Amino acid sequence: MFATPICSRQYRIMSPHSSPQQRPESPDASLLRIRISLWLPLIVAAAMAAGMWIGFELHARTRTTYVVQPDGTTTRIVQGGKIDEVLRFVEAKYIESADLAKLEDAAAKALLKELDPHSGYISLAEINSVNESLSGGFEGIGVEFSIIEDTVYIIGVIAEGPSDKAGIQIGDKIISIGDSTAVGIDSKRMMDKLKGASGSPVSVGILRATTNAVEQITITRGQIPIRSVDVAYMLNAKTGFIKINRFSDKTYKEFMEALEKLIDGEKMENLVIDLRDNPGGYLTAATDILNQLFDSKKLLVYTKGRSYERRDYHATGKTFYRLGKIAVLIDEGSASASEILAGAIQDNDRGVVVGRRSFGKGLVQEQYPLTDGSAMRLTVARYYTPSGRLIQKPYKNGDNEDYNDDMKQRAESGELYHRDSVKFSDTTKYYTQAGRVVYGGGGIMPDIFVPLDTLFRNRYYQQIYPHLSVFIYKRMNTLRPSLLAQYPTFADFDKGYTLPESLIEEFVQYAESKNIARQATDINIIRPRLQSVFRAYIAQQLYQNGAYFRVINKSDELVQRAIKAIE
Repeated sequence: MFATPICSRQYRIMSPHSSPQQRPESPDASLLRIRISLWLPLIVAAAMAAGMWIGFELHARTRTTYVVQPDGTTTRIVQGGKIDEVLRFVEAKYIESADLAKLEDAAAKALLKELDPHSGYISLAEINSVNESLSGGFEGIGVEFSIIEDTVYIIGVIAEGPSDKAGIQIGDKIISIGDSTAVGIDSKRMMDKLKGASGSPVSVGILRATTNAVEQITITRGQIPIRSVDVAYMLNAKTGFIKINRFSDKTYKEFMEALEKLIDGEKMENLVIDLRDNPGGYLTAATDILNQLFDSKKLLVYTKGRSYERRDYHATGKTFYRLGKIAVLIDEGSASASEILAGAIQDNDRGVVVGRRSFGKGLVQEQYPLTDGSAMRLTVARYYTPSGRLIQKPYKNGDNEDYNDDMKQRAESGELYHRDSVKFSDTTKYYTQAGRVVYGGGGIMPDIFVPLDTLFRNRYYQQIYPHLSVFIYKRMNTLRPSLLAQYPTFADFDKGYTLPESLIEEFVQYAESKNIARQATDINIIRPRLQSVFRAYIAQQLYQNGAYFRVINKSDELVQRAIKAIE
């Protein structure tokens, strides 16, 4: 476009009064023609260079992402559309300096929110904690703590972890970290101060629970496992119990260690697997566990999506141990991989499913890293149980309000308390291997329905329950020495400890100090439940290692129904 006006000067300029006959060229015109012939190539080259620069600049403004496909190939996605255009205008023209990274985060969240309820954006600040929950570990000191009235209480110490090796005990209070006080600190700041690179030291001031003396202890941080198997023990002479709280990359290993302990050490024949409140995780963690529950090559689950061909997951038929009867416990908090495991057991008639209708998540996500270290979790397929059921509950893209209120709706409809109140969005009949009818469209319906304890509807219990654990943690400061002296092992405690009635009264008075009025009639109604929960919390504080579940399961209706079904 630069060449046109210059080249036009090569034509002869004629005066309006001149004759059309050609006249001799003047010396000045000749000189101009020579100069143009010399400069024209340079001008054209400059124009081409300018065009190339503009092209490269526009390309630089365009963002390129490479998505790794399941077969290992990569797909190049160029993002040069409206979102980038808006950001460029903001960057260039907005009245104030804007945080573009923050705007990009907001745009990514809003964009993915318009999809299904389980696709989402994971910011750089969130990525580590999200990955830790699935990788089964993080770097830190290895304690569980609770902040009670501005004081940090140690309520759990991971066996053989850094804090355990340094001598930290349950019941200790952390009063300082390094040169800073720990009094009045919030949970996030506490975590930030205690986490750190493996091998790095951190000095903590401890108010010792047993001596009430202050000690300064240096802890060398290390790799802390996030265990997905809470407890594994024998319910009776033949039936074992394993509780799984998530499906991480270490769940299968932990599950197999638990099986080995129970089968080789305790001669276990039958198994109860507790998946209540398990939100899921890795699909392969669930199928790996299922491999050990089937001695034939049964279909366990299959997945398919718009850009994903159907993929079947079969049991290998090769198990390390031979198991007898199986029961799986589920509730409204059991989702995703939990439902895959329960669905495979139910559809193949391998065992009995006990509890309440599960969450209803039948969508498969893959996590894709983005260039700045953040990530997006994108739904790429649906999974189906062996009978062909899609157990995903209904949703509308971009409208998650009803979806997120599902638990509230279940409570209001009465389905948590009455099997007949359960409604499925898909009325299609599917059939198990034995010909039993099952349904999809909203979770796994258990074979044996166990309603939620109506005690949870008691208003007084709802008011005082959140204060129970805090009361126990504080009260254990004085109870711990005498209890350990009298009951050195869990077996001693389980056999001989009786909860004093005075402890219930102390708790009621503590609740009154929190402006919760005493309700004499309700106290008598909830007393058996309080006694069971009190014993469970006390046992956990004294012995850890799943002692809470060992106690609470004795009065847990789902566990007792599972034992009865197996027998």
